[in-house]
Amino acid sequence: MPAKDLVIVESPTKAKTIGKILGDKFTVLSTMGHIIDLPAKKLGVDVEDGFKPSYVVLAGRKKVLTDLKKESKEKKTIYVATDPDREGEAIGWQIKDTAFKGKKVVRVEFHEITPAAVENAFKHPREFDMKMIEAQAGRRILDRLVGYFLSPLLWKKIARGLSAGRVQSVALRLIVERERQITNFIPKEYWDIEAELKKGDSIFTAKLNKIADKDADIKSKADADNLVADISKKQFKVSEVKKSQKNRYPSAPFITSTMQQEAFNKLRFNAAKTMMIAQQLYEGIDIGGAGQIGLITYMRTDSPRVAPEAIKEVRSFISKEFGKEYLPDEPNVYKVKKHAQEAHEAIRPTFISKSPEGLKDHLTPEQYKLYCLIYNRFMASQMTPAKNEVTSVTITADKYKFNASGTRVVFDGFTRAYSDINAEEEDIEAKEKEQKEKMLPILNEGDILGLEKLLPSQHFTKPPPRFSDSSLVKALEEAGIGRPSTYAPILQTLIMRNYVRRIKGYFSATELGMTVSDMLVEYFPKIMDIKFTALMEEELDEIEEGNLERNKVLTDFYAPFKESLDYAQANIKKEVVTTDQICEKCNKPMVIKWGRKGKFLSCSDYPVCKFAKSITSGVKCPQEGCGGELVERRSKRGFFYGCSNYPKCTFTSRTLPE
Repeated sequence: MPAKDLVIVESPTKAKTIGKILGDKFTVLSTMGHIIDLPAKKLGVDVEDGFKPSYVVLAGRKKVLTDLKKESKEKKTIYVATDPDREGEAIGWQIKDTAFKGKKVVRVEFHEITPAAVENAFKHPREFDMKMIEAQAGRRILDRLVGYFLSPLLWKKIARGLSAGRVQSVALRLIVERERQITNFIPKEYWDIEAELKKGDSIFTAKLNKIADKDADIKSKADADNLVADISKKQFKVSEVKKSQKNRYPSAPFITSTMQQEAFNKLRFNAAKTMMIAQQLYEGIDIGGAGQIGLITYMRTDSPRVAPEAIKEVRSFISKEFGKEYLPDEPNVYKVKKHAQEAHEAIRPTFISKSPEGLKDHLTPEQYKLYCLIYNRFMASQMTPAKNEVTSVTITADKYKFNASGTRVVFDGFTRAYSDINAEEEDIEAKEKEQKEKMLPILNEGDILGLEKLLPSQHFTKPPPRFSDSSLVKALEEAGIGRPSTYAPILQTLIMRNYVRRIKGYFSATELGMTVSDMLVEYFPKIMDIKFTALMEEELDEIEEGNLERNKVLTDFYAPFKESLDYAQANIKKEVVTTDQICEKCNKPMVIKWGRKGKFLSCSDYPVCKFAKSITSGVKCPQEGCGGELVERRSKRGFFYGCSNYPKCTFTSRTLPE
């Protein structure tokens, strides 16, 4: 007997998990992602007719659509269970409109793939949310307008195959500007002086802070040496001791951006890897006796809200596992930022009873690490603050004032479950300093201290660090640019286009990336403006909230954009950079051109003569007897250096040999 109802989801894994939960009364099929979208080779938007989109079935997806239509013929009801966000809503609506006309089609929404959540969703199906669909359509059309019209300008000015994007290009601008700040940075020398002081058998360190009530500003070794000579003659006396209690409060449970940041800081996972693993945990893991279930709630969210039943469960667990002193009187509530989709929940474990250790044998090492992070962060978010006693000491040596501080943990609170200290390289020095500060003996006002030695140390001011996955996502979020589903794809696109490179986890702008960014800033300053891009994001959110009409937002954007576009099309010319090299085939001069992989040499008589060659690094191939030079090349694994005499010489290296 054929199954009565049909359920539509996006991925085969999700289909498998939901199928096991629902049983034989349902057939669960996946769309394998998007089936319908704007056409790949045309604008697909009628700007003269209210920005009307023309959607098409994607190449390679026609068979999927045919199979869905065929499967739906004998079905009573079709349930669309695509992801619970704007994109999922739009995917479901497009399928409904294309494959299931005349059928009873309803929407079911759940934020975790567990028996209780799925069964409850199927008991309470709803209509499609047209405001969400309008907001997603507005976003898609806006991005298409920008990409479709700007990319050909990059081809005209620089090279074919390049692309621009509304949010992608602003992210590139941030990376490029940071790269130039680093390049143009001039370090300044400064010196610190620390004193190793002794009370009884205890030795601790204090730092020179003031000289005659002015900040200690030591600019050279000579100044430091003179101060050391003078200070060494003085008597050190404790002039003030202050003690205070400071509470450290737990952070909110993860949203998409904070999960990506913390996964980089603690696990060194890039944003794309984090989202891939999180999706596996969300869609379902086979955990043996309980079968295949989703272990975390939906991983694309900007809301820290937690369902009441999950709060109740975790509070009960904390009380039993850690004791009542770790449980606040009332649940901790975290601020929801403007325009967050409050129907969503934070990213949390679906069952607090399923500990990471208990599931370790069913998870890959990477799944286990990320699940630990999500699980422990959620549990800590509902625990009491950590309480520290902070001692601040002022030590006087005549006109010189030194400071020392120490911290004593009075109550560990939420840190019993989760440490919020991360592994960013720039934090290592701060953590070492913190460890020193913790080691203070008991000090009282009037104590005379012995001077063991003075320690002058030279330092130089540092440029701002390059963006990492963590810091770039944080910068985009704080600026109001992009949304949970966009961060990872943005970073991946910038790398794939060779606009930036990820070096040891940090983004470095390439020459191509700088060239693209400069051109867009010159001709499209508004598109590249951070505040304007953030405003557009807000307006797209306002469409979903029913406060703005989609066409008004698009019209207001398109008029000034078209003006800039017309000016750029009339004025942009391809720059030709000539060289002193001669074409080996026709003896014409060679010119520098850009490709997706960077610069190369091309015959100036192209397309009559199609001779081209790579620009070498100037470093000789270390292979004995080769005589070639190393050339930068690119593979699926990233960039490397290969010999210009390839295939005769197959030498490769990830870095340039010294």
